Amino acid sequence: MKEFTILIVDDSTSMRSLLIATLEAIGNLNFVQATNGFEALRMLPREQIDLILTDINMPDINGLELLSFIRNNQIYRDLPVVVISTEGSSKDIEKGLALGANDYLVKPFHPDQLKKIVKRFL
Repeated sequence: MKEFTILIVDDSTSMRSLLIATLEAIGNLNFVQATNGFEALRMLPREQIDLILTDINMPDINGLELLSFIRNNQIYRDLPVVVISTEGSSKDIEKGLALGANDYLVKPFHPDQLKKIVKRFL
């Protein structure tokens, strides 16, 4: 069975841990972590990433800037990206989707919501 690698980009250690703990139940997943968009961009060429889960509010390069870079890059533009953020207004969600997010999950979320979204993209 194929293993998938998920890049989790969030400046909160506890949120990264929560995402991993929630998703480990799916099985066949590897996790790579970055604390901001800049770190994530440095990891993309080094890892075979199948899905990116990113927060928006982070230092250096935020989640929307990361998303914009990915969508404008020939190599990575088809990579599924899910935004997971406390920014939950309809305006925020529309902006994330307009920039090319494949889905948008508002914190706090139900673990089953996250699993369902991830399974859809893998």
